[in-house]
Amino acid sequence: MMADEIFLQAFVYLAAAVISVPIARRFGLGSALGYLLAGLVIGPNILGLVGEEGQDVMHFAEYGVVLMLFLVGLELQPSVLWRMRIPIIGLGGLQVAVTALAVGIFCTWVGYEWQTAVAIGLILSMSSTAIVLQTLDEKGWMKTAAGQSGFSVLLFQDIAVIPMLAAMPFLAIPAFVDSEKLAELVTAGAQSGRPGWLSALLVLGAVTALVLAGRYLTRPVFHYIAKTGSREIFIAATLLIIVGVTLAMHAVGLSPALGTFLAGVVMAESEYRHELETSIEPFKGLLLGLFFISVGASIDVKLVLSEPMIIAGLVLGLMALKFLILYVLGRIFKLPNADSLLFSFTLAQGGEFAFLLVSFALQSYALNIDLANKIIMVVVISMVLTPIAIVVFERVIQPRLINTCTDREPDEIDVHDNPVIIAGYGRFGQIVSRLLKASGYGATLLDHDAGQIELTGRFGYKVFYGDAANGDLLRAAGAGRARLLVIA
Repeated sequence: MMADEIFLQAFVYLAAAVISVPIARRFGLGSALGYLLAGLVIGPNILGLVGEEGQDVMHFAEYGVVLMLFLVGLELQPSVLWRMRIPIIGLGGLQVAVTALAVGIFCTWVGYEWQTAVAIGLILSMSSTAIVLQTLDEKGWMKTAAGQSGFSVLLFQDIAVIPMLAAMPFLAIPAFVDSEKLAELVTAGAQSGRPGWLSALLVLGAVTALVLAGRYLTRPVFHYIAKTGSREIFIAATLLIIVGVTLAMHAVGLSPALGTFLAGVVMAESEYRHELETSIEPFKGLLLGLFFISVGASIDVKLVLSEPMIIAGLVLGLMALKFLILYVLGRIFKLPNADSLLFSFTLAQGGEFAFLLVSFALQSYALNIDLANKIIMVVVISMVLTPIAIVVFERVIQPRLINTCTDREPDEIDVHDNPVIIAGYGRFGQIVSRLLKASGYGATLLDHDAGQIELTGRFGYKVFYGDAANGDLLRAAGAGRARLLVIA
């Protein structure tokens, strides 16, 4: 009977994905929204095909986020990650701090205890790694300035979850718990089962072991496996590494997503990187889809209908507040207007870490059960609304921004003697440029994407703005003397 139930649930989830996602993609809504709506339909409030077991499925499917961050890490060499340290710490740190402070002040103003206000602020400062990275990758925005800034913020949030969890026991409300239990919570929060110096030593040791193993052990292991010619063993070895890193991070109290991301970065320079990507991609896609369906199924329609105006106001208020904070920070960090808007639209929601933080806050008596349920609903609904907001941005706002940007004059090109001109500095153009530079040839770089130019400029590359179809621009770039024109 148990086996029959498992196969039935697998059939329901797979059928929901197969039916909903093509329809959503057909109407340009994105796969994430298709999965979320499918979960809502098959959930306990509509068709009732998924019940309480949906929460267990969600916890399992969260490993899709772990796999996604491993793949993102494979795309980032350590030198590139080091260049991103300012947006990760500066932009990410300010986003978390300012959002938590603003939400906390509002909660205190409406009458909550300061401990509860702090807990709510920390919980709602998170954004959804799964939805944001899936959307950026699906839309091809990952390499833009907005995409890189969004990734920086998400990476900092993954790091910030650890001290947030550690802080929850100190936010216990005396009215929710007796004095003896309160003392136990504070003691547990201070000690966490081991001395602070030992916890720090374990974390440092785990990260060091991860880096050393990634640099010196994985290459001979994968070389040995590749010689067998068995693709399934290669896939099994890749999954073994990811699961092993996840277990190690759990053991020392770090985020598994952060650990697998670091593992991906360490292996980014490996000759097996592309094979690793193709091996993991299908698992990542299926687990993320399962996670989104579970989130959609977890929406408590009865709670929403019992207090519709309050829930709607909280959702819209949260998304508006985060949008405003993100936009201001984007402009402070010199993102162009279009990129600041995209950056704000993609991150203006609650995140899946809120489920974990709310659980810890309940266990620590920082929240009561009614408030916790409302927070979960606000987070889930904001996650569902994010793909819709991005569609609005893409179809209504972005075309107007493009129209206003087309009047920008081409840059004045002060380099005329390079033997090669590269028109388009996307992924292919960057590869060609690096090969030419390694061979001792200079290249004049042209692109008509202002966001891409802004992003590459941060890494020290000079790219001139302009349309390569313009003959005057090509002549200014030295086309009369160049030996090669690369259309990339």
